[in-house]
Amino acid sequence: MSFTVLQRGSPNCLSYRLFFKNAQGKYISPFHDIPIYADESQNIFHMVVEVPRWTNAKMEIATKDLLNPIKQDVKKGKLRYVANVFPHKGYIWNYGAIPQTWEDPAHKDEDTDCCGDNDPIDVCEIGTKVCSRGEVIKVKVLGILAMIDEGETDWKVIAINVEDPEANDLNNISDVQRLKPGYLEATVDWFRRYKVPDGKPENRFAFNEEFKDKDFAIQVIKKTHDSWKALISQQANAGELNCKNTCVSASDSPFCCSADEAKGAVEVSCFAPFCNITASYIRTAVDKWYYCEKK
Repeated sequence: MSFTVLQRGSPNCLSYRLFFKNAQGKYISPFHDIPIYADESQNIFHMVVEVPRWTNAKMEIATKDLLNPIKQDVKKGKLRYVANVFPHKGYIWNYGAIPQTWEDPAHKDEDTDCCGDNDPIDVCEIGTKVCSRGEVIKVKVLGILAMIDEGETDWKVIAINVEDPEANDLNNISDVQRLKPGYLEATVDWFRRYKVPDGKPENRFAFNEEFKDKDFAIQVIKKTHDSWKALISQQANAGELNCKNTCVSASDSPFCCSADEAKGAVEVSCFAPFCNITASYIRTAVDKWYYCEKK
């Protein structure tokens, strides 16, 4: 199973989009149409890479847009870049999401006592390769961190690309602690403080900031997959989410997206307004360094 991406607009512009196609050349939604499993019998999952390691642009699957392309997050009309908080530079893993999952904002998680953040579940891929934006990789789950972001549950799955040279040596979260000492502590520190330069408080974590193991993580992923199945079958309130897809829903479903509608969504993106983001603004956002004292 292979996937390709089609870029519209330029990076670092409000109009930038990455659309997805499957092996048959059909436009698809990375949220809904890419299967959750690469190999269900081995609990190998697909991961959509939104942000390559060491980069700062806050890219994400656009859950409210038709076909859910990857685009850069915007706040108050400005493109968002993750701040460099000492000692980190950009994202310290390949960051993305597992398709066909959903953290339901109407469901209070029994472990965190908070509702979901209304997004697919996040993944931090810790292998040796710097992935490409929009790449779809197969990952082995190692563990999970329960972050509480402004009162919402925001699970962070720790995983490794099955094709990585280190994949055979990493099979559970304890292996990460043993073979990559300091990496998990750095991960907690990154997530705790990355919003502080924006004037936000530090994030909190359930389980006293401890990572849960592989089995626990897989159960959490499966629960978010069940939530997605309820969403796509109209048994849960979609709110502003765009659930249109080209491969999953039956032809009589309001969520079924025709080939013409999908093509139209991509073509419309070609007529985006001129990009007026300056290189100096990007350099300031990407290269500025922050020292935030640990509390």
